[in-house]
Amino acid sequence: MRLKLVPEGTKVDFFKLTKITFGASVFAMILSVFLFFFNGLNLGIDFLGGTTIRTDSQQSVDVSAYRAALDTLELGDVTVTEIFDITKPELNAAQIRFEAQSGEEAATVEVVSAVKLALMSIDETITFPQVESVGPEVSGELVKSAITAILTAIAAVLFYIWLRFEWQFSVGAIAALVHDIVVTIGIFSLLQIKFDLAIIAALLTIVGYSLNDTVVVFDRVRENLRKYKKMQLKDLLNMSINETLSRTVMTSLTTLIALISLFVLGGDVIHGFVFAMIWGVIIGTYSSVFVASSVLLRLGVKRDWDKLNDGKAGTQFSGIDA
Repeated sequence: MRLKLVPEGTKVDFFKLTKITFGASVFAMILSVFLFFFNGLNLGIDFLGGTTIRTDSQQSVDVSAYRAALDTLELGDVTVTEIFDITKPELNAAQIRFEAQSGEEAATVEVVSAVKLALMSIDETITFPQVESVGPEVSGELVKSAITAILTAIAAVLFYIWLRFEWQFSVGAIAALVHDIVVTIGIFSLLQIKFDLAIIAALLTIVGYSLNDTVVVFDRVRENLRKYKKMQLKDLLNMSINETLSRTVMTSLTTLIALISLFVLGGDVIHGFVFAMIWGVIIGTYSSVFVASSVLLRLGVKRDWDKLNDGKAGTQFSGIDA
């Protein structure tokens, strides 16, 4: 017997409270922008600059002991990550990163020496084969690259949806993506979770997930536009969303199960990334239904593309099939 999370013939009216849901989305975006400018982000070493130290040891790496030893130095944001190499299973290595100290371009010799002494106090066999510093200029370039990556992804999505469907669908998809990214940044600003390059990777993953969910709904909308040329667009969108609801719920739920397992069982190092992914799956599923479809409803689409000048909302949608 197959598991059915959504009963067949479901007829949920997703646009019954469209003013509330759409208004809540707009409010969340405005609040997120406000938080970003007035509360800021808890930027990690990748964006603030800092120092990375690679360690090797004859003993196994005790991450908690390393952190406890470094906490006494008051270095600010410190991360300790054990390094695994399947080609060298006997390797006991770790990577230690701490933020740039105020007024310093790079970590001073005294600070690096203090870190080494603190670690050697708990492990006499430890060595330091690599010490690297990231200055403010490099961090600034990382910020620009991160912004460029996100904007490029959005532009590529805009072009792809426009080619596959029509410009109204493209605007709806982009509205959903911008909503997801802005609200995700807002929640990171509100909770002051560390924001680093891993979170940028999570944002790009969220873009892909949200787009996939939106395209599935839009693809069914396009099919139904051809079948039911006289059906009201609102009813057609409702029917299309209901028809894809089972797939949407199943995909989101199975993804969330894996992510929640990682969040609970994974280490502190990946908590920020996994949290961003969990939030992105939830908000991406929401936006594909309540944001992208609402924008499409307001813009309208043409069902009879032989009449190009009938004065109705929308234009001819593309007949390109995947």
